[in-house]
Amino acid sequence: MSECNTLYKRHFTTAQESLEAITRLQDHDSYKLAFADNGFLMQDELRHVRLQLEYLKPQLVLEQNNINATVVVFGSARFLSPEQAEQQLEQVQQHYAAEPDNPNAISALQKAQRDLRNSQYYIASQTFARLVTAHSCQHPGSALMIISGGGPGIMEAANRGAMDANGKSIGLNIVLPKEQNPNPYITPEFCFQFHYFAIRKMHFLQRARALVAFPGGFGTLDELFETLTLIQTRKAERVPVILYDKAFWQKLINFDMLSEEGLISPQDLELIQYVDTPEQAWQIIYDFYQLGATSN
Repeated sequence: MSECNTLYKRHFTTAQESLEAITRLQDHDSYKLAFADNGFLMQDELRHVRLQLEYLKPQLVLEQNNINATVVVFGSARFLSPEQAEQQLEQVQQHYAAEPDNPNAISALQKAQRDLRNSQYYIASQTFARLVTAHSCQHPGSALMIISGGGPGIMEAANRGAMDANGKSIGLNIVLPKEQNPNPYITPEFCFQFHYFAIRKMHFLQRARALVAFPGGFGTLDELFETLTLIQTRKAERVPVILYDKAFWQKLINFDMLSEEGLISPQDLELIQYVDTPEQAWQIIYDFYQLGATSN
């Protein structure tokens, strides 16, 4: 207590001492404005505030730009573009030719061949997004904006397709342990970064008029099943949920078995539609919203 008294009874004898004391106060964390103090904002007790801010930032930007109807494109981040896949295969073939009996070279060749085969999905996503965006540019009254997870693979292809059609698109990036960078085809003012998966998912679905799921891994399945659950339980409005490549999805998930075992209703199977071409996917959306009759 005596130390406190000594501190507060002290008089600064020079202007320099007084100025130094003021500077020390201004430099202290306690003096920072609350919204400019990262240490304060990152405390556990402020998580609800961070959640709200993370929701509001994209929300306000999209509202200010009158964006209220989107088409969500999900799918693997691991698919390469045809250009990347062909370049990779060429390099691997050179190594394989030098060491044809090397197990690592054989494995690398098989992977490169698979990546080239799967690049068809990149092309399909790019083509689909181009179709949607071309319509939207010509018919602003029934415009639908492409929105993706903002990363590579299927996401990149979707944003790229929108750019091919001279349109804008949205990318919702997420902070991951292995850093995910935004792909270069996102419209800059609509490129957002999230920490919380839950808030990111809300922005995916809040304006969604359709969802197209290309082949993907855990993340794609998570997003697909959350969407189906929300629609099934009527927490979200019915929108087309389109699965690209019927053979892939039916091999991966036996939806019919869920119905046969009474785990979902037979009517729930109607929430899903399969397609095998980008044109089929776009036609389902076009017909669902009767865009030919309502566009201008």
